Amino acid sequence: MSELPSQFSPSEIEALLYQKWIDAGYFKADASSKKVPFCIVIPPPNVTGSLHIGHALDHTIQDLLIRMKRMKGFETLWLPGMDHAGIATQNVVEKQLAAQGKSRHDFSREDFVKKVWEWKAESGGAILGQMKRLGDSVDWSRERFTMDEGLSEAVLTIFKRLYDAGLIYRAERIINWCPRCLTALSDIEVDHSDDAGEFVQVRYGDDEFGITVATTRPETMLGDGAVAVHPNDERYKHMIGKKVLLPLVNRMIPIIADELVEPEFGTGAVKVTAAHDPNDFEMGMRHSVPLIVIMNEHGVMSGTGTEFDGMDRFDARKAVVEKLRSMGRIVSEKRPYIHA
Repeated sequence: MSELPSQFSPSEIEALLYQKWIDAGYFKADASSKKVPFCIVIPPPNVTGSLHIGHALDHTIQDLLIRMKRMKGFETLWLPGMDHAGIATQNVVEKQLAAQGKSRHDFSREDFVKKVWEWKAESGGAILGQMKRLGDSVDWSRERFTMDEGLSEAVLTIFKRLYDAGLIYRAERIINWCPRCLTALSDIEVDHSDDAGEFVQVRYGDDEFGITVATTRPETMLGDGAVAVHPNDERYKHMIGKKVLLPLVNRMIPIIADELVEPEFGTGAVKVTAAHDPNDFEMGMRHSVPLIVIMNEHGVMSGTGTEFDGMDRFDARKAVVEKLRSMGRIVSEKRPYIHA
């Protein structure tokens, strides 16, 4: 007779019990069943690391629902899987390479992709182990990964159907862009933080007619297509519809009225750089302001026809302010100015 352990070991008991469930096929779904179906597609965790407490809570709730339906006689399927996470996973791999004094540019495309797949195998294995430790009653025979050949084919097929139906179309929009990764980023992948920047008031126009605008990004004035004021702002009503000289590029741009402008902020007059700001883009669409792109994909000033072309955007910011200061166009400067 074996001696009773002095301490209970959940990991040992739960692992044995879970394996018995798997071997008995308790969690497998029968597609030919006549029972009422109930299915949950697991929100696939990213292969960027391990599961956290939020995953544990989410999986517990899903497990509770699927087990309850199973006990009530439904034909249940809880479909497991993982998400490749795109740029987030690439960044994890790049950080590992950086710790070794290397970068992705030290590898061919094929070799770097191989590194990413190696990470997926390592991280994915850890995640699957955690799901089993949680006791997830998923149908492991149907486990999927978002880069599986079948799923990739399905994505392309659905994309084409949506395109053919006119629900997907090509258009110019403001996107989040990473000049290091050289890729677009979804809103959920962008972390916002406060920055100790600057707040500069610049006078546009000439000796006869002018207006002062306030900005935290002076370098983007090279792409301005308009100046906007609030339609009810008495200070500027007489200016609406007129044109003003844009310094440095010597381009005449219109003064427009839009309710998006906050009269109390800064001078109450804002520059409209439709190609480089989401609010300006929306305003530009309403008033047909041209999209003037002044940076390339690396965040370097380009195509402005000025001395600032070829400069990094942050270097150009300093240089633009210095140039405006030498021209006597700076009305005020505030540093640091905390903004998002």
